Amino acid sequence: MAQASINSDYSEWGLSTDAGERARLLQSPCVDTAPKSEWEASPGGPDRGTTSTLGAVFIVVNACLGAGLLNFPAAFSTAGGVAAGIALQMGMLVFIISGLVILAYCSQASNERTYQEVVWAVCGKLTGVLCEVAIAVYTFGTCIAFLIIIGDQQDKIIAVMAKEPEGASGPWYTDRKFTISLTAFLFILPLSIPREIGFQKYARPASWMAVFNAMPTICFGFQCHVSSVPVFNSMQRPEVKTWGGVVTAAMVIALAVYMGTGICGFLTFGAAVDPDVLLSYPSEDMAVAVARAFIILSVLTSYPILHFCGRAVVEGLWLRYQGVPVEEDVGRERRRRVLQTLVWFLLTLLLAFFIPDIGKVISVIGGLAACFIFVFPGLCLIQAKLSEMEEVKPASWWVLVSYGVLLVTLGAFIFGQTTANAIFVDLLA
Repeated sequence: MAQASINSDYSEWGLSTDAGERARLLQSPCVDTAPKSEWEASPGGPDRGTTSTLGAVFIVVNACLGAGLLNFPAAFSTAGGVAAGIALQMGMLVFIISGLVILAYCSQASNERTYQEVVWAVCGKLTGVLCEVAIAVYTFGTCIAFLIIIGDQQDKIIAVMAKEPEGASGPWYTDRKFTISLTAFLFILPLSIPREIGFQKYARPASWMAVFNAMPTICFGFQCHVSSVPVFNSMQRPEVKTWGGVVTAAMVIALAVYMGTGICGFLTFGAAVDPDVLLSYPSEDMAVAVARAFIILSVLTSYPILHFCGRAVVEGLWLRYQGVPVEEDVGRERRRRVLQTLVWFLLTLLLAFFIPDIGKVISVIGGLAACFIFVFPGLCLIQAKLSEMEEVKPASWWVLVSYGVLLVTLGAFIFGQTTANAIFVDLLA
């Protein structure tokens, strides 16, 4: 495998070029990211990962399945029905899987172990900064969606417990803003402040454009690319061929779950399905009430993890900009971390009060998910192939570069369409 030349001049930011220092604050919360030598990076190296192939499949599936599941029936409705929804998912799945394989290839070529570090190393400083900003915005938006989901499910559960008719106003302590705030301050904020998160282990479409309006939800649902690079490097034998089988199996499983939810939800409620499909079910249904409780529990533990990833990226950008070494006074780091956490937490909580449903959030951050799935992997593939020094380029070289251009174009189209909808449809409505 040809090695990509690396654009990793971190001296411009006043930091050490040691990968361990750069990755410490930006690492995946569940995977050790100590720098690897070429010997250690090889499949037979002495410090290879401990994750089995089957374990990697389940980790990728777990990273893929999330809050987007609740929005898939509405995405089928937006696309124009079951046939359009299935066709769109099947078509996008090829590009989603190829993006995961490209990231693994570039991770080996650059000897980096996180998504943002791979983009930094292969594509250079500007693209790396854009990637980190996109990750911060994406995790911030997802945290807002999580708080909205908590409010949605609590409203239904409280209605059942208080035995109130649908839509009736109850006492002040049943108000949505109060219940979201209480849950967030009691459970989410304490889990978000610590420096590490290791303690958490315990019909037909009306037009062809209507089909593409469902793309943000699909991108949001299948976006596991940011966490895929650490998972790849945690495998016992991190080989691109093996990884291709892992992500194919994982995406087929995720496809089955998303497709089943989308089909059943759309066929049950049709075009009237709510952006959060559980809200379409009656409050008094006990089985659905249990599902709501598990959704709340899942979101309560997912918010701190997403916040940690976003905060780590913000911290890394701040340190690079200031030229501050990673090993600094503990007290300063603690004060800055608490301030970052409080600002992040309060802003997401405030926005969750006024954004009506998760569909509005997913329609925006789904465009950013398209960047992680298509744009950045496409840029990495283009840069990696352009960096190869052979004088005579084989036919496959041109095919891969062209495919990279296709990925970037597709991702840019989805992001542009999502942004335009957010500005001209949602904000001006």
